[in-house]
Amino acid sequence: MGFRSRYCFLLFLVATSFSHLIVASVNRNTKNVQTALHAKWPGTPLLLEASELLSKQQHHLFWNFIDIWINANHNPNPDVNEADSHSYTAKYCVKKILEHGRSLLTEPLASLFEFSLILRSASPTIALYRQLAHDSLSSFPLIHHDNEIVETKSNNTRLDPLGVGVSLQSPGGKCCWIDTGEHLFFDVSELKAWLQNPHDPQQVGDSFQSPPVFDFDHVHFDSTSGSPVAILYGALGTNCFKEFHVALLEAAKQGKVKYVLRPVLPAGCEAQIGHCGSVGVSETVNLGGYGVELALKNMEYKAMDDSAIKKGVTLEDPRIEDLSQEVRGFIFSKILDRKPELASEIMAFRDYLLSSTISDTLDVWELKDLGHQTVQRIVHASDPLQSMQDINQNFPSIVSYLSRMKLDDSVRDEITANQRMIPPGKSLMAINGALISVEEIDLYMLIDLVHQDLLLADQFSKLKIPRSTARKLLSTLPPPESDMFRVDFRSTNVHYLNNLEEDGKYKWWRNNLNEILMPVFPGQLRQIRKNLFHAVFVIDPATTCGLESIDLIISLYENNFPVRFGVLLFSSKYITQLEDQSTKEDGDKFEDDVSDMIIRLFSYIKGNYGIEMAFKFLSNVNKLRDESDDDVEDAHLELHHVESAFVETILPKVKSPPQEILLKLKKEPELKELSQQSSKIVFKLGLSKIQCSLLMNGLFIDPTEEALLNALNDETQRLQEQVYFGQIKSHTDVLDKLLSEAGIQRYNPRIISDNKPRFISLSMFTFGEASILSGINYLHSPGTMDDLKPVTHLFAVDITIASGIKLLRQGLNYLIEGSKDARVGLLFSCNHTTNLFSLLFVKVFEITTSSYSHKKNALNFLDQLCSVYQQKYILTSLVEVDGTQAFIDEIGKLAESSGLPSESFRSSLSEFSADEVKSHLSEAEKFLSTTLGSESGVNAIFTNGRVTCPIDEGTFLSADLHLLESIELKKRTKHILEIIEEVKWQDVDPDMLTSKFISDIVMSVSSSMSMRERSSESARFEVLSDEHSAIILNSENSSIHIDAVLDPLSPTSQKLSGILRVLWKYIQPSMRIVLNPMSSLVDLPLKNYYRYVVPSMDDFSNTDSSINGPKAFFANMPLSKTLTMNLDVPEPWLVEPVLTVHDLDNILLENLGDTRTLQAAFELEALVLTGHCSEKDHDPPRGLQLILGTKTSPHLVDTLVMANLGYWQMKVAPGVWFLQLAPGRSSELYIFKEDDDGSKNRQSSKLITINSLRGKVVHMEVVKRKGKEDEKLLIPDDDDNLQDKKKGSSWNSNILKWASGFISSNEQSKNAESNSPETARGGRHGKTINIFSIASGHLYERFLKIMILSVLKNTHRPVKFWFIKNYLSPPFKDLIPHMSNEYGFEYELITYKWPTWLHKQKEKQRIIWAYKILFLDVIFPLSLEKVIFVDADQIVRTDMGELYDMDLKGRPLAYTPFCDNNREMDGYRFWRQGFWKDHLRGRPYHISALYVVDLKKFRETAAGDNLRVIYETLSKDPNSLANLDQDLPNYAQHTVPIFSLPQEWLWCESWCGNATKSKAKTIDLCNNPMTKEPKLQGARRIVSEWPDLDLEARTFTARVLGDDQEPIQSPNESNELKDPTNEETLKEDLESKAEL
Repeated sequence: MGFRSRYCFLLFLVATSFSHLIVASVNRNTKNVQTALHAKWPGTPLLLEASELLSKQQHHLFWNFIDIWINANHNPNPDVNEADSHSYTAKYCVKKILEHGRSLLTEPLASLFEFSLILRSASPTIALYRQLAHDSLSSFPLIHHDNEIVETKSNNTRLDPLGVGVSLQSPGGKCCWIDTGEHLFFDVSELKAWLQNPHDPQQVGDSFQSPPVFDFDHVHFDSTSGSPVAILYGALGTNCFKEFHVALLEAAKQGKVKYVLRPVLPAGCEAQIGHCGSVGVSETVNLGGYGVELALKNMEYKAMDDSAIKKGVTLEDPRIEDLSQEVRGFIFSKILDRKPELASEIMAFRDYLLSSTISDTLDVWELKDLGHQTVQRIVHASDPLQSMQDINQNFPSIVSYLSRMKLDDSVRDEITANQRMIPPGKSLMAINGALISVEEIDLYMLIDLVHQDLLLADQFSKLKIPRSTARKLLSTLPPPESDMFRVDFRSTNVHYLNNLEEDGKYKWWRNNLNEILMPVFPGQLRQIRKNLFHAVFVIDPATTCGLESIDLIISLYENNFPVRFGVLLFSSKYITQLEDQSTKEDGDKFEDDVSDMIIRLFSYIKGNYGIEMAFKFLSNVNKLRDESDDDVEDAHLELHHVESAFVETILPKVKSPPQEILLKLKKEPELKELSQQSSKIVFKLGLSKIQCSLLMNGLFIDPTEEALLNALNDETQRLQEQVYFGQIKSHTDVLDKLLSEAGIQRYNPRIISDNKPRFISLSMFTFGEASILSGINYLHSPGTMDDLKPVTHLFAVDITIASGIKLLRQGLNYLIEGSKDARVGLLFSCNHTTNLFSLLFVKVFEITTSSYSHKKNALNFLDQLCSVYQQKYILTSLVEVDGTQAFIDEIGKLAESSGLPSESFRSSLSEFSADEVKSHLSEAEKFLSTTLGSESGVNAIFTNGRVTCPIDEGTFLSADLHLLESIELKKRTKHILEIIEEVKWQDVDPDMLTSKFISDIVMSVSSSMSMRERSSESARFEVLSDEHSAIILNSENSSIHIDAVLDPLSPTSQKLSGILRVLWKYIQPSMRIVLNPMSSLVDLPLKNYYRYVVPSMDDFSNTDSSINGPKAFFANMPLSKTLTMNLDVPEPWLVEPVLTVHDLDNILLENLGDTRTLQAAFELEALVLTGHCSEKDHDPPRGLQLILGTKTSPHLVDTLVMANLGYWQMKVAPGVWFLQLAPGRSSELYIFKEDDDGSKNRQSSKLITINSLRGKVVHMEVVKRKGKEDEKLLIPDDDDNLQDKKKGSSWNSNILKWASGFISSNEQSKNAESNSPETARGGRHGKTINIFSIASGHLYERFLKIMILSVLKNTHRPVKFWFIKNYLSPPFKDLIPHMSNEYGFEYELITYKWPTWLHKQKEKQRIIWAYKILFLDVIFPLSLEKVIFVDADQIVRTDMGELYDMDLKGRPLAYTPFCDNNREMDGYRFWRQGFWKDHLRGRPYHISALYVVDLKKFRETAAGDNLRVIYETLSKDPNSLANLDQDLPNYAQHTVPIFSLPQEWLWCESWCGNATKSKAKTIDLCNNPMTKEPKLQGARRIVSEWPDLDLEARTFTARVLGDDQEPIQSPNESNELKDPTNEETLKEDLESKAEL
């Protein structure tokens, strides 16, 4: 150590002396870059955000925090103690808020709360309440206070349709108000007067609309269900809030109101709130949780603007650098502590080290072990996470130092060994065992995942579960949602038509099971002589669909389908009798039941003449029905059809007359019994409610050929896997194996469905320890009361309606039948017409469950009680009912007959307190209101937290409860039970360890864990070695364990190293990160600097109430390298630069002059709402139009559904929105599935809540309306159906009826396709020409202005320009409105977020190219029918109206082919040889600088979907799509046809030569691969008018944006750029390949 110290000091002295030589130059020249990002919505108070964050922990903490804050006497009056106000700085206030908030939480939840608060993650929730407050005021337009608000909104609608940036103005100076739906109260006196008058909620409901209460709303826990709703809008800390809060609290406790609080602070109320209440309001919300990249830009062609930057713009002071970070082995903070007098020299030396080692290339031998050397450096560091972050975020400065490290063989050997099990460079990550996608992970998602596990751990500790057990529970994975449930239909009543293993028909087929593994053509079925697939149709043979199923079976059988077909027949009429126990079976006449007769005759024919004859009989029945009712759409089957079919079928086979046989069979009891037995089996399977169904190897599917084929393909894959792994052998009975492993005894679509069930937590800590859950007594099957019950059914029953009592009786029968694993708890509720009999009924159940549930006949007694109560007190009018004493006597008799002490019941019931029972009912209603959002009249079952609701009459039987029990036990409870049973309870009183205690624990844990959102996928990280190549951070007490495999030199690692450091700082999870670098690198893996932005307490000011917010700070960046700035934001964020004077595409810091720090500010413009839309058994409904808005403005944004995964997206802001199918063809044909009420005629909407920075993904299913099942959504223009055309009901004509184009930033899009001949801006007239372009960087924006001028100067028609806003600089966005006014054109800024499922480009230029072609169908408003793309660097010399009006001959795209008359370029025409020549097959290769898109045809032919599919296939190969925007449409032109434009539409010197220049209608500044001439030089030389247009554009820019640019020279005086051949050879730039 001594030697190292002396060495370092010697090196320090050398460096110090050397630094004297460089200090002057380095100190002067070091440059920094700083980036910030803020939200578009106005600032939100930190105090209100804190209360929101606490409500996410537990609902009641929200109210506790309010009480604590009010009682802490924070001064709400700014006039008092004014002298002390200086101490109320932002930092003081945030600490005070944290102090009160943390007092309600335990660690580590308290630390996570602190981080979430400084991260501002609850700000969107406050913005949502602001929107609701705005709507509340707007719904009372007559109130004069609101004038200002309405004005603000109307002025901003044009640029901000979602109202993101609109602030909520204080109405008439009032800061709080109450909304009851009927009134707005701004004074407490008005509220109190209203509260004095009793309100009957049912009567009130007729006169006005009660304001809606949402799931996220804060409803006070003392509120009474069913009371009038009173919503308080106001902010904690204001005087008015306290007054309203106290009044409402008292009213809620008295049962007068349902108190809902929505925290908002209107603008102008900051002065009326306590000092800390307004912190965060005065400035926009600065965000963290994103990355900023400065990429080293390779440049081959000079593509930078030569204009000088405008001076004088300054932002905030740059962040001070962190000197504790190691630089080349030195920690400068320590050196400065030791030698403060040499501070300037030390800093100069540090700057020199940072700036002198920038590398973007290394020799191959230096690259070879770079990944391994990096791992060694990280693992040996004192703080490995910090070291990994320093390396991968400053890689170009560190790489040369890393490459010279000596590599330890043990590191190399361990990495090599690990890479035998995981591919080199592969990254994985798991939290508590559940894998998360490293590509999609962001800080907000990770915080939510960690938070849910910490909440569970906190709950477990309150349940006294040991920490080691809690860890085990948290690491158990949820079952995969794709679990297959197979209905076990095995029975002698299944009639099989064929047997592949025995029938002679199949004797030529191979019986080798391995044939299933052999490849076949798509759609081909393998003919194997084994019963692998069993298709059993469960049908009522008297129904149309039942008989049609028979024809389908026979057709497939005759066509040698390799499936064993069978039928299971039932009579719907007989099953109805079976359900209605009051009807005697014998009362049914044979003649009345056609189904029963068919089943009997089928059984007879099968027994006497064979199965094929029996199926022929069924087919004949259908044939005769069809023949007799040719004209009727749904022909009715009658008895004579059946008899005739029977006679026709057996006539050739019998000697005696068939009619006689028929008469005998009617009296045959054995056939009757067979028929009834078959129906009973179907009833038991739960399939009797569905007229026709199909079980394919037990899987329930629709009885159609299409559904069967799909199911066969899916099942084949599952069987192939089992055959491959030897689980199915040649002698295996496949059906027995499948049904034994995954068979269930019954099918109920409410229990087994594709949708994930809803869950609630049944932990007493969720609802408070005094909640109704803690007092429930449970019923058990006889003799099992002392057994552990892993499954708990909670029945919520409305006892005033028959369906409630029916459900209750099914629950009792379920226990009487016997269940060893389940118990039943009861929650009674009643509607407002409750009477004394209902209360007595509840009391009897209460007495029985608490005192006599162990008695043998208790369940029978309760069942008889239900029967009596149902008959006498529900089904009978109350006028006819005797007094309550008669009911008590009846109860006494029932108790006596069941062996229960009747006197005990009589005495308890005679003295019972009605108020006590009412209180119990009220508690139950409050629980249901909290969990279900409904108060009464609802029957529900909570099975270990799984919600089954609502339950309709007759759809839920005791058998369904057995099914529910078995599924929940198998899927979600068994693995939890096994862990709980092993627990050695330390802190629990042994007397408490009853079976009820353990059952309660299992119920609580199972229900809470079912609510977790996490992946069911896992990985075996433990197989990887971690001695020499892993970061291991142990934290004994942590509930969170993170496993990861990371390539330390990857973009993923750049982001994750920052995220993991934050987690370690706040919650100290245990981590095991195995480093997995790429081996044998051939190029530098990272060519960028990166900063992950996270907030800290330092963001809060020590001197005033301001919050500076987190920023990305890059110190000492290279001066002579061109850098490009990119933001790495969470997927749902749409961001744009809003404040920077520099070209962020081409940052050259040596040009900054005296400015030390280049600063850029970005804005979170919107969040992205994405979704997937499906239609069962069909492809996604491509072209389906969706609109989103509010109740009052339903159409603010719109989009359409892609064929690719049914994907769609829209821009949204925090708030409550309604998603609807657009008026027109979409809503005429479709309806949301969950709103299907049978008639399929209602217009419906989906409620979308955006209250976090994570956006939202919506999965929805649509169904066709009744009678529209065969209609197509997209009707081509050339459709033969002229009638539809006359009505204007085609898809395209309907677009124009409704699409207003609010998807982007300008309301003028409504008129995008205006044909109006009226004079437009600047005297222009005619049909508007729509032109689309994209530019990034100041040079291309300069070109873009010139292109705009050239278009306008050559046409008299109105022109509208469409620009992709993602890449435009703030100065250009500031300029374009002025340019629009000056030159008389319209414009619109549009954007589209890259979908997560589509292969993403990494380089900015390739992303820009992709935007030119991949999203044309969805990026424009749906009302736009045609658009021309014109490259930014193009000059137009003709009227573009000619091109706009050109007939494209039905093609969706029109491009100009490449010229071929410049022979010098023949060597570069790659499309004339090799792959391209073969692929094009004589078609031309087109240039992408100018093209026309017929959007109508483009959408109609799904061209966008086809291009995305082809792109997805090709783009994963790094060697394909070199010129993405050009190669893709040319490659796809066999699928997406291109109309070739005449050659004169695009001339470019590189390819066309000067001979055709005079005819050119547009000139493009193509790059020349031979000369590599810079863009500006080429422009001035090639295009004669370019200098004048440039001068005009620059003069206008200087006039609008300021005069302090460099002096504008005339075209003749402009300085020519240096000849690139004399400069240092620059590296390849993708920008320059844009048009080859």
